[in-house]
Amino acid sequence: MPRITFTDHTGVAREVDAQTGETLMEAAVKNDIPDLEAECGGACACATCHVYIDPAFLSQMGAASAAEQDMLSFASDVRKNSRLSCQILVTEALDGLGVETPETQGEA
Repeated sequence: MPRITFTDHTGVAREVDAQTGETLMEAAVKNDIPDLEAECGGACACATCHVYIDPAFLSQMGAASAAEQDMLSFASDVRKNSRLSCQILVTEALDGLGVETPETQGEA
């Protein structure tokens, strides 16, 4: 079971066990990760599950789709390692992944 560490904007880290095949957003919601609103429930229809991915893991996730890139335009403080957590499937290769949540989420 991959272990994912979610760190909020204040530096508080929470380690969770994620199920292979679920999304990062689903893992976060199941484990009550604060600062990740996930208002659309994973439909890639908002930017309220915006996260920063550890750059060492970006190549293992593939590029963001056009729809995800469009939704990221609604997020605050977008960076090169910004992704929507609803679009990232958990795999064994993501064991040890670090994810940061921004101070504010985008609009739904």
